[in-house]
Amino acid sequence: MRLAVVFDTPYSGWGHPEHEAQMEREVAAWKVDEPEMEYQVAHALRERGHQVRLLGVGNDLQYLVRCLEEWAPDLVFNGAEAFRGNAALEYLLPGLLEAEGYRYTGAPPLALQLTRNKAISKKVLAYFGIQVPGFVSYRLHEKVQTEPDLKFPLFVKPLQADGSAGIAQASVVQDFASLAERVAFIQERFGQGVIAEEFVDGRELYVSVIGNDDALEILPIIEMVFDKRKTRPEERIATRFAKWDEAYRERKGIRNVIARPLSKAVRERIWETCRTAYRALWLRDYARLDLRLTPDGQIWVLEANANPFISYGHDMANAAAKAGMEYYDFIQRIVDAAIARYDRA
Repeated sequence: MRLAVVFDTPYSGWGHPEHEAQMEREVAAWKVDEPEMEYQVAHALRERGHQVRLLGVGNDLQYLVRCLEEWAPDLVFNGAEAFRGNAALEYLLPGLLEAEGYRYTGAPPLALQLTRNKAISKKVLAYFGIQVPGFVSYRLHEKVQTEPDLKFPLFVKPLQADGSAGIAQASVVQDFASLAERVAFIQERFGQGVIAEEFVDGRELYVSVIGNDDALEILPIIEMVFDKRKTRPEERIATRFAKWDEAYRERKGIRNVIARPLSKAVRERIWETCRTAYRALWLRDYARLDLRLTPDGQIWVLEANANPFISYGHDMANAAAKAGMEYYDFIQRIVDAAIARYDRA
């Protein structure tokens, strides 16, 4: 097929030839440093025999419209994570694809907006009977004036950030004064609203889902594990360092692995919870849900990622590999899910 890979890029003025050359350089040097996600995806699609066009969007949506009209792809693989460097605007590119009538992979604008706002998505999940932590949210300039009717400790984070941005050891607050201080810090540092939710102690699980409607596949569950000899209990949270800083992860004994044994009953409840959440949040083709499993077997949904990171060697690709899909097969599976969805419409 003719596939366009659409993504946000900092390279001003680059067209397909420049991105293609950059992709080839980065793929050739893969053993030294991993290529950008969009180049990995495009390379995988080429290996599967597709004609691929790389369309990087900086700040000009008209450029995307012109390129798509000229090339007329059979499907667009949406790899955009932001627009003009603003992750809160990631819904704009699929919104444009929707308006222009192009078929594309992944979540629609509604799901991207819904899941990015952690407070609204929790309300939707709770409506469908899914267990979420109690929370309170604060607008950008709203001060913490009264103590919330919640049980401390609370976990405080930006309302619309992803990738663990704004999450650190100081995110777990034990009292009202610390809550007010942390909320003010997040508002000033990130320029957005804040959510403070009851801290759920338990195992950190990441559940990847591929497919649509009744053809949903739950991939093997990934767990973030902490070496208890190298970390204190309060350090065992998915901070930005714990997720992305390899030196810190090695020092603290943090690993993302296939989840340790789960009972059949717990596994089935996780699957049912994730299927319900996937449909409730209008997710499509592929997504990831972040859960906490408490010692007494309770399942709590922390948040959903409608546009997860799918680079080789990371959580979702590793889960797919455990399910028997090499990376090229995994990317093709996403394409197949999108095509099947449009064919049913």
